[in-house]
Formats: sequence, C-alpha cells, structure tokens
Amino acid sequence: MIGRTDIAAVAIGRNEGARLIACLDSLVGKVGRIVYVDSGSTDGSLAAARARGAEVVELDMTIPFTAARARNAGFARLTADGLPPSYVQFLDGDCALQPGWIETAAAFLDPRPKAAVACGRRRERFPEASVYNRLIDAEWDTPVGQARSCGGDALIRTEALAAVGGYDPTLIAGEEPELCVRLRAAGWQIWRLDAEMTLHD
Repeated sequence: MIGRTDIAAVAIGRNEGARLIACLDSLVGKVGRIVYVDSGSTDGSLAAARARGAEVVELDMTIPFTAARARNAGFARLTADGLPPSYVQFLDGDCALQPGWIETAAAFLDPRPKAAVACGRRRERFPEASVYNRLIDAEWDTPVGQARSCGGDALIRTEALAAVGGYDPTLIAGEEPELCVRLRAAGWQIWRLDAEMTLHD
C-alpha cells in the first residue's frame, strides 16, 4: 500500500457483498493499513477483504453485537503493536471513500492539535431510488464548521480516541454522538469540513 503510512482505516460490516468490495477498493493506496471487522458474514466478505490486503478481525458473535464494539476491535488491532497511526478513518462497509478526502481531512487536522475529528459530506449513492434515500441524503447535509458530533464515517485522531477510551460498546445506536460528548468534555474539537467524504449505498 501507498499513501500516508501514519493513517489507517477501519471498516466494519456483515454480508455487504459488492458494497464491501467498493469500500475496500476505495481505501487501497490511500492509507497505510486497512482493518476490516466482520460480524459473521457468510457471503465471502472475509476472503474479499484479505484479497485486498486488509487485516481481518472476526468478532465473537456469542457476545451481543454493536457497531461500537466492532469499531473498538478494529482500533485495538491498529494499536496492538505499540506503533499506532496518527489518524484512523472509520467507515461502514456499505460506504466508499471519496477521492481526495483523506488528504483534505489530514491537512485540516495536522496543524490543529485539539481537533479530534474531521468529517465531511456523506452522500447517498442513489438518492433518486426512493423518498427515503432522498431524505437521508438531505439529513446528512449538516452545517460546515465546528460541530457537536460526527457520524460513523470520520477521520479521528488516535490520541484523542485513546484518551477517552474509544466508543462505548454497550450502546446499540448513537455511539458516535456519545463519543463526541466525551471528546468535547475533554477539550477536543469536532469539525465538519466542506468536502466530499463518502458515498453510502
């Protein structure tokens, strides 16, 4: 892989099929390491991830699943060797990274040591498919600037995430806003950039 070796990515998913392949392909060459955290796929996702050079973490599905637990597992893999990346791009397995996002977000975070999170514009890949697609695409068009929270796709400073203990694995939803509450309470900043970040399918 090429790209900034001090930036890694964690993708999470289950039976995402072609969407996962698009997700991982969008990361190849953009980051130094890719970790894919799988929650019981039966569709060949594990083989597809390994074929693209991703490190695979298989969650123990005898323990209740949460996306927060999956993200923490990926983060733990990245930090286990004592040489953690500077930043981690988290994204869901049904999302693909937009060209230029990593470079834009890292360039924003680099000179701002108190900025913990950079997120951008997440778009629906097919907004015309249904009224629900159009609504969620509009919902993701949040104000640019310093923000209260981010979503599941975001570039996060490793130091900040470690300092607050990661995501709360007990939450079945809303783990990102809860994380951001703790980050802001600890003096970190969350930023929404005017930049294309991911496509959701």
